[in-house]
Amino acid sequence: MKLRPATAADLDAVGALFDDAVRWLTEQGRTGQWGTEPFSTNPKRVEAMRQWLAGEAWIAEADGRAAGFMALGQPQAHIPPTDVPELYVTGLAGARFPAARGAGRLLLKHAEARAVEEGVERVRVDCYAGDDRALVAFYVSAGFTPTDTFMVGTWPGQVLELRLR
Repeated sequence: MKLRPATAADLDAVGALFDDAVRWLTEQGRTGQWGTEPFSTNPKRVEAMRQWLAGEAWIAEADGRAAGFMALGQPQAHIPPTDVPELYVTGLAGARFPAARGAGRLLLKHAEARAVEEGVERVRVDCYAGDDRALVAFYVSAGFTPTDTFMVGTWPGQVLELRLR
């Protein structure tokens, strides 16, 4: 698997990754995270993907296909601020085909390496914390520690951090 910077030309591939994730979550009855509507048909989500691609974003590729996507940027306003310099993961998705396994972890390791390069003290991310908290468990298994919780309407969220110093 290899990583490369993502560009605006990757919009369809990124949309397909998120659409596939929504489909997979829906098949499991886990619709609380992103609902059931594909990202590619939702103008607000398409605009969010465009914004991610206009900033620092990365694609993991396996077998010549997009296996994962990660965007780095600023946390949304509802995220509690940090008191130290950080790198923030604003978007992460992985594909479901066999060669894509591990793409999310590879992208998170890349975020950690970028944070070390920049000399910041932590990497943070937020995620859906409802249902079975499987997404929180994924980040914990990748070395992150849960910190703050938050609600956006009825949507429960969890902030996690990876301290580098």
